[in-house]
Amino acid sequence: MSDVKSKLFEPTKIGAWNLRTRTAMAPMTRCFADDKTGIVGDDVVEYYRKRAADGIGLIITEGTVISPRGKGNPGVPGIYTQEQVEAWKKVTEAVHKEGGTIICQIWHVGRLTHHELTGGFPPQAPSAIQAEGVVPRFRKPYDVPEKMSVEDIQEVVSQYAQAAKNAMAAGFDGVEIHGAHGYLIDQFNSDITNKRTDRYGGDLAQRLTFMKEVTKAVIDAIGTERTLIRFSALKVDNPYYMWEDPEAAIHTFMEAFKEVGVTMIHPSTMNFTQVLANGKTMHQLVRKYWDGVIVGVGNLDPVTAEQALEEGTIDVAAFGRPLIANPDFLHRVKNGKDLVEYDAKKHLLTLV
Repeated sequence: MSDVKSKLFEPTKIGAWNLRTRTAMAPMTRCFADDKTGIVGDDVVEYYRKRAADGIGLIITEGTVISPRGKGNPGVPGIYTQEQVEAWKKVTEAVHKEGGTIICQIWHVGRLTHHELTGGFPPQAPSAIQAEGVVPRFRKPYDVPEKMSVEDIQEVVSQYAQAAKNAMAAGFDGVEIHGAHGYLIDQFNSDITNKRTDRYGGDLAQRLTFMKEVTKAVIDAIGTERTLIRFSALKVDNPYYMWEDPEAAIHTFMEAFKEVGVTMIHPSTMNFTQVLANGKTMHQLVRKYWDGVIVGVGNLDPVTAEQALEEGTIDVAAFGRPLIANPDFLHRVKNGKDLVEYDAKKHLLTLV
């Protein structure tokens, strides 16, 4: 093994998790569950087992919806029925047999969906503002969402907490709350999608109220040591969006996380090395205000990841597409073998 990658292969403990390496499999939507039931099959079991066998430290599943109305793509899995929980048990058992650690990313897409995907119901959102564009893999325009009442909000908060409990019942080691990329939690966080005048609206610190309530409910349900939260400026329906003052926004997010007892965060960006503000990248800005665990992501390669780990900018490096194309990713990196190039046409259609 090359010395340049020694930190990447170092065992570490974050939260309740003893990881074999400082690596993570980033959550990636694959849409291989049964479309009607949200139940995962044996192909998904094998997909995650292979990555665990390779020695990946932390596997974060594809986005897994907390309710029928949280669904935004055909074929995404769920974690809100007993049948879904039972199916996920096969995945977690297979990963654990390989010595791996796996957490479930719990997800609600908010306005980024269509009524034909949500059982006939309109999308849920902080405000009744329609997203531009079409639903990925469904090719129909996003529907006009329904503005959530306070009662709706509290129901969804409870659904997140129940999803976390269901994940533990399915044998997962914890959960990641998907608070990024323009989905429901991030819709509350954004001034573009949140025009509310009640306690869920206002300036950024106030708009983070929903995120804080969800996170606290999940922590109360399963513990902060088993809870990771992902956040971002990036939005799938608005890829060029950026906070007006990135450093101030990041500082506000960090204070919100501290307030509700978060200890592990997953800042998400498309380009890990991009300077965001004041000569620093997103993860460097986060580290300035955060002493807890940081999972880094953003088109990372092993050398860049190693440098960030050495600098202490991040504690765990997450890889996405290279892990789809290379189930034996770590084996290849460790032994200096070439990686298979990710091919969207091939790898989106097959569970390798």
